[in-house]
Amino acid sequence: MNEEDRLLNAIGHTTVLRRPRQALATFGVTNISYYILSHPAYAEQEIGETVVRTGRVIANRPHIVTPYYLSRLDGFSVDARRYFSKLIEVHGPDAPGVYYTYRNEHLNTDVVSDSIDKVIDRINAEIDERNDPLAAVIRGDDTLWDVALMKFIFEITRASANWNIKELRARGLLGVVDGIPTGARANIETMFHSLKDGLIEPRELQSELERWGLFEEYQDRFLEVFRR
Repeated sequence: MNEEDRLLNAIGHTTVLRRPRQALATFGVTNISYYILSHPAYAEQEIGETVVRTGRVIANRPHIVTPYYLSRLDGFSVDARRYFSKLIEVHGPDAPGVYYTYRNEHLNTDVVSDSIDKVIDRINAEIDERNDPLAAVIRGDDTLWDVALMKFIFEITRASANWNIKELRARGLLGVVDGIPTGARANIETMFHSLKDGLIEPRELQSELERWGLFEEYQDRFLEVFRR
C-alpha cells in the first residue's frame, strides 16, 4: 500500500465517536481534551488490547483574514499560494473570512488490557461524570493517529464556522473599510495594548501590520512604544 492509499485508508477508518457539546469560541481560546483509541499496530487482529492516546487541542481565537492577508502568511506551499490567488480572482483581495489555528499537546499513550468497545464505554462514563462539554473520543488508525486528530479538527472547524461568522458579523467585525476588516483593526488595537503590557514581542505586532500592508500607517505609533 503506497503512502496516499495509507492516508486515505486511515481517513476512512477514522470515526469521531464523541464530539464536544460546544462550538469553538468566537472570542477566546478553546481547549479540547481528546482520546484517540486504536488497535495496536503490532496486532493483525483484535487481541483484547487498546492503545489510548490522550492530549489537548488548543484552538486559538478565530482570526479575521482576507485572501490578500493569507497570501502573505509564511509556511504555505506553492500550491496553497496558487489557491489564494484564485480566491483573490474570484472574491477580490478584501473579502473577509475566518482563519483558524491550532496547537496539539499530546500528553500520554497507554496500552490498556481491554477491548476497544469497553474502553470507549469507560471513557464516555468518565467524561459524563465530570460533565466535560469539551471532550472528544476518536477511533482511528494506530500508526496514523494524528490523521484521525486532523479529521476531527476539520469536522469541528466546519461545524463551528457558521456560528463564529454569525457572531463576528453581529458585532460588525466583518465590515471592510479601505480593504481592512473592522475586526482586523480591532485585533491590531488589542496587540498594541498587549505590546505595551509586555505580553507579546514587538515582532508579532510588526508582522501583523506588514501582512495587512499597514506598517507605514502605524509606524509612528509602533515606534512610540519604545520611546516610553
